[in-house]
Amino acid sequence: MILTVTPNPSLDRTYEVPSLDRGEVIRATGERMDPGGKGVNVSRAVAAAGRRTVAVLPLGGAPGALVADLLDAQGIEVAPVPVAGATRSNIALAESDGVLTKINAPGPELSAEEQELLLETVRAHSRDADWIACCGSLPRGLAPEWYARVVARAHAGGARIALDASGRALLEALRERPDVVKPNAEELAEAVGRPLSTVGDALKAAEELREMGARAVLASLGADGQLLVDGAGAWFGSARVDAVRSNVGAGDSSLAGFLIAGGSGPEALASAVAHGAAAVQLPGSVMPSPGDLDLSAVTVTAEVPMDRALKEPVP
Repeated sequence: MILTVTPNPSLDRTYEVPSLDRGEVIRATGERMDPGGKGVNVSRAVAAAGRRTVAVLPLGGAPGALVADLLDAQGIEVAPVPVAGATRSNIALAESDGVLTKINAPGPELSAEEQELLLETVRAHSRDADWIACCGSLPRGLAPEWYARVVARAHAGGARIALDASGRALLEALRERPDVVKPNAEELAEAVGRPLSTVGDALKAAEELREMGARAVLASLGADGQLLVDGAGAWFGSARVDAVRSNVGAGDSSLAGFLIAGGSGPEALASAVAHGAAAVQLPGSVMPSPGDLDLSAVTVTAEVPMDRALKEPVP
């Protein structure tokens, strides 16, 4: 079982539009409504693969009730933490050329009692978990050290933990030595405080995160592929993608694929790359099922292309 923790979930509405023109009436060509949040997306991808997952998340108001219903309909066990504030609602506008514009609401502020109940709910469900995946932004009320507390409690209970966070929340958690961290290129650059122009730059940054405490780093480099760096070495994975439709949740799908495949080594990286590549070719935040995966399009190598320029460098 993979347990996910989403401190700031959302109800996500995605509209497909031909183009985004400010000040104009835009007619959508398609729309979707999905439960949102990075940990929620990991659970959705795990469930789509036919694996058991439990989603721990604070829920409040009508949007929160709808998120719970949508997750239940996808076969995901929900461990809700009732909160007084309403769960946030987000909007994404997906243009036909693949450009995505997102409007994310701040979400409710959690009281001290709600924060402690969230931690206790994670503890209560962690004993059956193969992995705990803590993902996404922290809502108002939670200090940047909150993820560090979760990692410490998870390790004290003997659980393995994967962390997808950014900024100070990531840096604070590193001191507790999470088993895997999954930054994207921007988060990786922010963590080390310098730009990334090549795959080699990203590899060096990932190695620095390991020096700070991460036991393994799974770095998403967008269209360039993914890096896995751990105590056994480094690997680079990429995949052929015929057409990008939406990159919403692609990184979350990658993390799910990595954990489903065991959470370590080149085979898990190949699974991560396959899941991410499949996700970007699906509409909105649809998570790929096994039939969407194409492992034959994936290449994983220990010969990391150090001098390859990133297609989307981080200044």
